[in-house]
Amino acid sequence: MRSSAVRALWSAAFLTLLSLALALPCLAGEHGKAAEPKRGILLVSFGTSVPEAVAAIDSLKSQAEAAFPGVPVRLAYSSKIIRDKIAGEGIKKSSPAQALSDMAAEGFTEVAVQSLHAIPGHEFHDIIATAKAMEGMPKGMSKISVGLPLLSTPHDIDAAAEAILATLPKRAKGEAVVLMGHGTEHPANAAYAALQLALWKRDQSVFVATVESSPSLEDILPALKRQGARTVHLLPLMSVAGDHARNDMAGDEDDSWASILKSKGFTPKAQLTGLGSRPAVAKLWIAHLQDAVKGLDH
Repeated sequence: MRSSAVRALWSAAFLTLLSLALALPCLAGEHGKAAEPKRGILLVSFGTSVPEAVAAIDSLKSQAEAAFPGVPVRLAYSSKIIRDKIAGEGIKKSSPAQALSDMAAEGFTEVAVQSLHAIPGHEFHDIIATAKAMEGMPKGMSKISVGLPLLSTPHDIDAAAEAILATLPKRAKGEAVVLMGHGTEHPANAAYAALQLALWKRDQSVFVATVESSPSLEDILPALKRQGARTVHLLPLMSVAGDHARNDMAGDEDDSWASILKSKGFTPKAQLTGLGSRPAVAKLWIAHLQDAVKGLDH
């Protein structure tokens, strides 16, 4: 092979290698390019197995979508009992962990998770633990911010007291209101007592009781009698008017609150409207969601 041909061959090879070398940084940059931020919202409700009660959750979801146009809003149920029960009826709802996993698979990088629970009890702390675990996973989400439940801070409790009172039915003398909370053995159960004090500062005829903890209905019966209450309005202190509201509060069974009050000489009047369907209260959850979304910016 002549020397001129060899030089031409080496020259061509050199140019080819030089072109590849110059292209490699570009190729590597494309391959290693960070994903574009994709923000979403996940609302986490305790859940309900009562079809009529779902409207309150749907309403909160619609309000979240209106507050953050263009940001996808997803929903999860934190109660496994509820998820399993409705699954038998052909209705599928994700757990918070599954919902976040699905969102990560869809490319969401930042998610604001908003609790729709009343108090920061076990369910809320489980949500926090799940969010922390998901945020730290490889190829997972870069940021997850969790919004507080309805009754979390002293400011929340005062705001909730004002909002709840604004939604109560007009009453005459001799009429009282009893709000049914769920109740828990978690220390967050103290939020119910704090709410009671906040309500009494504004209206002495409004009471808070719980199904599964303290104060119970039996705890407040003496106060109802001392006030000379004859009619007692019963309302759920929960995001939805679900099974507890329809059965434990307003049911026909002998152990329902309505039946117990009637047996004690009171006239019970139940309202099956959850807090999520009361705009003045619902907007407090949306305010917490706004704080959670702001948390994604830090």
